[in-house]
Parts: sequence; structure tokens; C-alpha cells
Amino acid sequence: MSTLYVVGTPIGNLEDLSSRAIRILGEVDAIACEDTRVTRKIYERFQIPSPKTRFSCHEHNEQQASRRILGLLDEGLQVALVTDGGMPGISDPGYHTINLCREQGHDIQIIPGPSAPVTALVMSGLSGASFTFKGFPPRKSGRRKRFLEMEKELPHTLIFFESPFRIQAFLEDAVEVLGDRLAALCIEISKQFERTHRGYLSELVAMLEESGPPRGEITVVIAGNNPKFMSGQEEDAGTERGMPRFP
Repeated sequence: MSTLYVVGTPIGNLEDLSSRAIRILGEVDAIACEDTRVTRKIYERFQIPSPKTRFSCHEHNEQQASRRILGLLDEGLQVALVTDGGMPGISDPGYHTINLCREQGHDIQIIPGPSAPVTALVMSGLSGASFTFKGFPPRKSGRRKRFLEMEKELPHTLIFFESPFRIQAFLEDAVEVLGDRLAALCIEISKQFERTHRGYLSELVAMLEESGPPRGEITVVIAGNNPKFMSGQEEDAGTERGMPRFP
């Protein structure tokens, strides 16, 4: 029986690739990659036998690539779907392909792997009881503020991706729309220069004004609409004062 294997891959440290993922990547007949050059490094690092068929499946060609995947599955072949890092379909190509394969009745198996939003949530120390992942916010300030307005009253933790070039503007808009809440910047997760800065949004803005934008990939975690996590409310809410803000 043909199967589409949706394989999670490392978001920084290649040692995070699971033994199950290594086995599947070595057994499939074909692999669809966000960038074949990035995936080649995984095959070389773990000395995985490379499938004969390897092709790209990225945001600009996913519809065409998904039809090719369907064709391979119809032939009874085993196909893997990977992105450059993390789980396909989470702010990465894969959603259209997975949905199409489900509609056509093909077997799909998920090989779980690292996830930047979930890892950042844990790193932040903010509540993980419930959360919303919003991906990348709009680039323009006006649209970004309207985007944040929709999340303003939500009581649970918010998670975003953002570019180093827009992170300060994003945090400034977040302070204005959401209020001065606890937040964390998780940078270069699982990579050599991984670091996390935690504090109120206004403090993070001040930090960036002084140090400049950080280099690398950034995941932003912001507390929900709860007085416990708002600046100036910590005594009434019982939040510990004097906490280390920028570990």
C-alpha cells in the first residue's frame, strides 16, 4: 500500500532527527523537499541511502508538486514530504499536499519532529495550558495592528514568527495594541547561538533599541490577556518580583 510520510526534520541541531525519521527517509521511493540542497545534508550526515526520485515542493510550486506526489502514490510508491526544518504544513509548505492526498483517499503517516512554536513556548516559561500560533504577522504596521487587535482579548499565550528586520516594529505595535505584557524572544532555537530574552514587551523594545536587531530566526511568545502578566499588575496578581528578565 502506498503511503505519504510527512516527516519532521531538525530546526537547527541535526541530532534532533529521530531514528524513525532516518529509517523512513531511507526506505521511501521518492522524496519531496522544500529545498533539495538542505535535505541532501541530512542524507549525507546520517549516510541514508538516497531515493532515486527527489524533487522540490515549496510555496511557489506546491500545487504542481502535489500532483506529482499523487501520481507516485497512485503507482503504489512510498513518498516522503519534508521541509527545510520542522513539521510540513506549519508555516511551511505541506498543507495543500496533505489535504489533497487525504481527499484522494491515500494513506498518510506523520513522523513527528521538532517544532519551533512548541519549543519556544516551553523555553518562554509562559503558560502552555492553551495557546494560539499565528505564524508571521503582516509586514505593514496598519495591517499588523489590526491583526493584533483580533488577539487582544484572548486569555491564552500567543506565538509568532518574525524577521530580525521587523522584530522591533512588531514589538512596538504589540505594546500599543496588547498592552505591556510578559513576553519572550526565542532566537536560533537548538542552534549554536540559541538564546532567549524574557521581559515585558516595553523592556524587549528597549533592549533592541540599545543592542540592535538580533541575527537569526526569531519566535516570539507573548502572554495572554491576564492581569498576572501585565506590567504594573504583578503585585496584585502575585507575580514574583525581581525575576531574571533576560537570561
